[in-house]
Amino acid sequence: MKIIDISHVLDNDTPIYPDDYKTTLTISKTIENDCYNAYLLQSGLHTGTHIDMPMHLIEDSKTAADFQLDSFIGNGVILDVRGERTIEMKPEYHEKINKGDVVLLFTGHDKNYSKAEYFTDYPTVSEELADFLLSKQIKMLGMDMPAPDYQSFEVHNKLLCNNIFILENLTNLQSLVGVDSFGVVAFPLKINAEASFTRAACMIIE
Repeated sequence: MKIIDISHVLDNDTPIYPDDYKTTLTISKTIENDCYNAYLLQSGLHTGTHIDMPMHLIEDSKTAADFQLDSFIGNGVILDVRGERTIEMKPEYHEKINKGDVVLLFTGHDKNYSKAEYFTDYPTVSEELADFLLSKQIKMLGMDMPAPDYQSFEVHNKLLCNNIFILENLTNLQSLVGVDSFGVVAFPLKINAEASFTRAACMIIE
């Protein structure tokens, strides 16, 4: 089995969404002074590779800790949508995407991850495609960009209101282009919050 890491590193240089909390990772204890090493992490949860839960935008009492783990693992489908400013529905998606799939959008926008335009000039998902994904009852929609839309977050709301999780800030999706079958795992922390960091990965049986 080959494992493809599709997560960004989380550290002091992690880019943040405008007006979000900067990530700081500091050494709080050292072997030299305390006989052990320990780090302190301060960060918003919508930083780096993470999952949005319904609670993020709608009135919902369920936190990341409340969902079953099988909600975050499934058959992967990669859509190569490079060059599309608006990611539209295509006829071939009817056969390509099935109930319970984890759909990943490969836009190539992660090449701008360290630039300001990463958060201000990214592609968007059309409402038609979002409605189709709802009809297919997928588990998660993942992407190599910070969001599927801009404020006022219509696509966010469509997906989250239907318990479809949004997996944001992915990378390395080019490794999946042309792969016929793979699995996706993106477990959140067992945290009582509206989002969670994740170490997302894809598994290819060779």
